[in-house]
Amino acid sequence: MISIDDIEDMTSLTREEIAAIAAHEHLPDLNASALGDYMMHIHHGPQKVQAMICDDIRDALHADDVPKARELYAVLHHFIADHPEAVRGAE
Repeated sequence: MISIDDIEDMTSLTREEIAAIAAHEHLPDLNASALGDYMMHIHHGPQKVQAMICDDIRDALHADDVPKARELYAVLHHFIADHPEAVRGAE
């Protein structure tokens, strides 16, 4: 039987990146895994994932949740390092 870990491992995203998508879209991790993997394969999809993570950082800062913002910044930093095509303005 395929587990959620197996599904997450089949994507090009980390568990933290999937969790950020899940939080942004209010989805369970399974659905966020599918959405994230899909978005990584469409035109400007990686940039949209990057924007989701940035939105989550902004929301955490507005809620004065600095530890969460720091955690998400680390996720963003890792995401950009792994997926340079996600940088805004990248073609």
